[in-house]
Parts: sequence; structure tokens; C-alpha cells
Amino acid sequence: MLKLRIVTAVLMAIVFLAMLLSMSPMVFSIAILFVVALGAWEWADVIGISGTGPRLGYLFVLLCTIFSVGVWLGFPDGVASGRAQSILLIAVTLWAVIFLWIQGYPSSAILWSPRPVQAVIGILLITFTWVAIVSILYKDHGQLLLLVGILIVVLADVGGFIVGKIAGRHKMAPMVSPGKTWEGFAGGLVFQLVLIGCLMQFWPEPLSILTLSVLVFPVALFSVIGDLFESMIKRCSGVKDSGAILPGHGGVLDRIDGIMAALPMYALLLNSNYSF
Repeated sequence: MLKLRIVTAVLMAIVFLAMLLSMSPMVFSIAILFVVALGAWEWADVIGISGTGPRLGYLFVLLCTIFSVGVWLGFPDGVASGRAQSILLIAVTLWAVIFLWIQGYPSSAILWSPRPVQAVIGILLITFTWVAIVSILYKDHGQLLLLVGILIVVLADVGGFIVGKIAGRHKMAPMVSPGKTWEGFAGGLVFQLVLIGCLMQFWPEPLSILTLSVLVFPVALFSVIGDLFESMIKRCSGVKDSGAILPGHGGVLDRIDGIMAALPMYALLLNSNYSF
């Protein structure tokens, strides 16, 4: 299983890099809608929207939402930074509320477990993720910035997995995700130090360790919230994986849950006159 997981991860990385480096921001933003659609389809399944017709209707509502937001932002000609900032602030606020729900689980389920509420949350979170991607891509060094954002999430996940397997003892959120440990969480943060060191050496412009730390660590923290949130939704629904499209990993949502929480925070920080 581990070998299959690694092979799938390498193939996903190759496809992602090929798309990111070969496509313009506009084309990549449109192409990524395929992944968005797969994630929304899986979300509909997890929250109990059954039948092809209702799920297609859910996808239609999501894509209309993304289209409307994109037009409001000025896409594809550009991105109005002030409007994007407003959406990203709402996104980060919602993820902060979700963090409180995770802490209060299972009592908090009364607030978010009704299917209509989960359906709206899914549309919002997926739309926010797309907005974050577009906001990042339309910046100077946009492709490189997006790659760094994804690397933060990947290293948090890989560090947490490796250190958690080797030294994990203390459960982080046993009611939500019994496999998550504080040791794994710390390991994911330690892996960020490697990324910070590399960025200090190879970024086109000089960056201080404080600048990078203020950017990297909050994003890594939010990626963990995204992971825990999907685990909470699946636990409430009695589902193990969001899907089976990715061998060794499960579904698309199982791979992008951390990204969904992390990228809005990342884009928000980048938009806040950050020296990148």
C-alpha cells in the first residue's frame, strides 16, 4: 500500500507541475475546474446527496457560483486584489469557525451536520479554494508562489505522516481523527524549516527568516485544520474515504482537504503587502 501511495503521489506531482509550468494563469485556472468538479462530486457523495441528477445539480450550482465570483473579480483579464482580499477574509474566518467546530465535536455537529448546511459549506469552501488559486497565479512569480503554497501543505502532511508513524503517541483529536498525533503535528512543522531554508537560498529576491516564518507556519497550521475537518465530516457520515479515484490515497478530497484550508490563508498573507 505504501508503494502504491508513493507511485500515485509522484504521478500527481508530475501532472501538476506539467500543468502549472506549461499553462498560462487563465488556462490553468480553467483546467483546475476539473479537479474542483471531482472534489464537489465526492463532497456530494460524502454528505449523502445520492443520485446522478441531484449531484449534477450540485455541480451546476457550484460552477455557477465560481463563474459569478470570477466575473466579479475581473477574471480572466486579471484579479481585483481588493475584492479577492474580501473573499479570502471570509474564507479564513469560516475556517476559524470550523476549527471551533472541530474542537467541539461531537456536540458541534448540531450546527453543521444538516445536509443543506453541509452542501452550502462545500460550495463555499471549494469556491474559496479556486479564488485563492487564481489570486496567487495572477501575482508576479505566480506559478512559483502557488508551488510554494502546495509544498507547505505537502511537507506538513508528509512530516506528520512520517513522524507520526515513528514516534506518534499523543492523540491530537481522537474524536475526529484517531491517527493524528501531536508528534506528527510537530514533525510537519519541523519539515517547514527545510522549506524555509531552501527559500532563503533560492528565491529570486532576498527573504528574511521572519518573513518566511510568518508566511509558512500559519499556512501549515491551516492545512492541518483542513485535514481534520474532512475527517470530521467523514466520521459523521460513516465514510472511510471520500472516493477511490487515487490508488493508495482514496479520493480527490482526501488529497486536497489541507489545500482547501491552507491556500486561502496563504493567498491572504500574500495579498497583505507581503514582500514576495
